Amino acid sequence: MGVGHWGWAMSWFRRTGRRQWFAAGLVALLMIGGIFLLWPADGRVEEAMPKTSSTALATAGPSGTSSAPREPSAVPGEADMPAVATRDGLPPTRDYRALAVAVAKGIYTWDSRSSSYSDVYARIRSWWELLPDGSNPLSVLVREFEGTGVTAGSFATLADQSARRSGTAESLRCDLELAKVEEYPAPWEGLHVCTVTVQVVDESSNSRNSYAAPVTVMVNCPPAITAPAESCAMVGFYATAERIVY
Repeated sequence: MGVGHWGWAMSWFRRTGRRQWFAAGLVALLMIGGIFLLWPADGRVEEAMPKTSSTALATAGPSGTSSAPREPSAVPGEADMPAVATRDGLPPTRDYRALAVAVAKGIYTWDSRSSSYSDVYARIRSWWELLPDGSNPLSVLVREFEGTGVTAGSFATLADQSARRSGTAESLRCDLELAKVEEYPAPWEGLHVCTVTVQVVDESSNSRNSYAAPVTVMVNCPPAITAPAESCAMVGFYATAERIVY
């Protein structure tokens, strides 16, 4: 299961160019890079949030439908997550489905009355496990989080309106439940792709709006050599419409 199997991902990648991979002798890292060909080569990794003009809170919604619809899995609840110390709200677990749901909900949960944009970004950044081949740079995190309709520039305006956002997972499809993953399987054991539909509620001092938003979450678990020894890790997510996996 190599790079060639991910034609659907490569079509996204071609628009912005390919990253250079490590030497051919590093076969394991080359396999790891395969799935992340769908990420653009942005050059340097950006830790800082981008400067953007102030805009109103964007209303997102699901886009695109699966060419071969599948019944969603049962959505794991809070009871499925272990009652142990968390890393910025994300408990360590080997249940990739529960982790994908927690990440998707967390991306769409913040409160400008008690947190700054830097606080929200730092929380989600702490979940993003960088891979050793550099194929999931932080610039992708910035781009995809902005795909939820919030930027560094707009957050100040939202804070003036006491804006807050909450998300509840409504449906979950993982791995072979997704048509694209069934067609092009993940290139190594332990990598899981899940698409979560989140029911989002945006509230402010003068408005309330609800809508459904899909999020694709990539989770790396043992026995993958790049995964933590005892738990799974989030190695990427997509919130922009053209990158959602169905």
